Amino acid sequence: MPVAPAHAFSRAAYDAVIVGGGHNGLVAAAYLARAGRTVLVLERLGNTGGAAVSTRPFAGVDARLSRYSYLVSLLPEKIVRDLGLRFAVRKRTVSSYTPTVRGGRPTGLLVGGDGDRTRESFAALTGSDREYEAWQSFYAATHHVATRVFPTLTGPLPTRAELKARVGDEDSWRMLFEEPIGVAIEERFTHDLVRGVVLTDALIGTFADAHDPSLVQNRCFLYHVIGGGTGDWDVPVGGMGALTDALADAARGAGAEIVTGHEAIRIDTDGEAAEVVFRTPDGEGTVAARKVLVNASPQALATLLGDELPAPPEGAQLKVNMLLRRLPRLRDHAVDPRQAFAGTFHIAEGYGELATAYARAAAGRLPDAPPSEIYCHSLTDPSILAPELAAQGYQTLTLFGLHTPARLFTTDPDSARDTLLKSTLAELDAHLEDPIADCLALDEAGLPCIEAKSPLDLEHDLRLPGGHIFHRDLSFPYADEGTGRWGVETAHPNVLLCGAGAVRGGGVSGIPGHNAAMAALGR
Repeated sequence: MPVAPAHAFSRAAYDAVIVGGGHNGLVAAAYLARAGRTVLVLERLGNTGGAAVSTRPFAGVDARLSRYSYLVSLLPEKIVRDLGLRFAVRKRTVSSYTPTVRGGRPTGLLVGGDGDRTRESFAALTGSDREYEAWQSFYAATHHVATRVFPTLTGPLPTRAELKARVGDEDSWRMLFEEPIGVAIEERFTHDLVRGVVLTDALIGTFADAHDPSLVQNRCFLYHVIGGGTGDWDVPVGGMGALTDALADAARGAGAEIVTGHEAIRIDTDGEAAEVVFRTPDGEGTVAARKVLVNASPQALATLLGDELPAPPEGAQLKVNMLLRRLPRLRDHAVDPRQAFAGTFHIAEGYGELATAYARAAAGRLPDAPPSEIYCHSLTDPSILAPELAAQGYQTLTLFGLHTPARLFTTDPDSARDTLLKSTLAELDAHLEDPIADCLALDEAGLPCIEAKSPLDLEHDLRLPGGHIFHRDLSFPYADEGTGRWGVETAHPNVLLCGAGAVRGGGVSGIPGHNAAMAALGR
């Protein structure tokens, strides 16, 4: 939310200065201020929220879209309760719909909403109950892991052995923590489309093959299935900005000071006391702190400290926001578009299609059939639309494309983005009776209400290194050598990392902010 820039702070020194007013920085500020510490948040932009914001991207159209981050899974209820946040989420009525063509006939896989209907959808697609039963068994195993791992995310880091003992089940541990997730998917499922739907959770924000030996895909998969102990991905009521507005209110209400238009450019520290140098439109200034918490990427942290830069990460996603006059009709007449788009609508995400897209992108070429997934926020939460738009049947669509690494955009960023958007929408149109272009609303200038962001655009807009939405590849949620007690520590005792690049980071969770605050408080 907009915050008026300050010309002077209330004091020259603070117990804690937080660099960056994204959601994790605001969580840390609220916890520290509630513990009686003096807190200052320095935000470079003219508003807080970072990637978790709601904006009206289309001129003259009153629709507040979650422009970057768009769903909530990893935010613990503990943080909402501890901070007294006035914020709510809603469950989606459908988990996913995946269209396909079988024997020349449009059909698809509908998951969620009703157990019997899900079973029937699996049987109609695959010819038996086998895949449905395998699905039930597989996700029972991930649910078992979720209920045991998720509660540990807001405590001191367990060791690998401690977390393994907590999980208890050897097969589930091996499936998620030791073998490439592709092994489990291929052992448990036989249908290509079902395999692909399962694999997508391992690829959102991560560029990897199902059998990548680094297990980066497993780490991504784990964080996508453990949220809240259920793996549910929920819709933020009022858009993602409602969460960060509530966090800013909680931080200020507890006594934290938040100033925008203040860009931190250097941190000087001797390990016990620190000074943050910042820049505003009026010049440079300094503020002293006992502790500094950095709600930015590890690259930004190293730059601020003058330390050696870590290896640069690379994002690999396309983000598209759309406003529609109406939902398109599907070629699969058995499914209502309001059901299909209420959950995750998978496009070109069969197992073989995902492997082909990855191989092509790894070879330096944009995928011919770009995989993507779509959902309609306004079906679950129409409050993001002005009442007159909602009454006329307007809807939002958010599209998240996979396997499009930043390297593919470096030569001609605009042309590459336009080409990718065109081919991505063509893959969607293949399953629609109405081309998506015919459904787009128009802004006040008569232009279609659609915007696309490549990894390079995200790097430019939000300073996400390489456009990586997690700031760097995710880590398993246990202690490795040098990770520290909370997974937020740095080589400098009074400087902590509270952004998505911390251990147990990534996503809209607030967990790095919580954990950095606990580390700063010595808990």
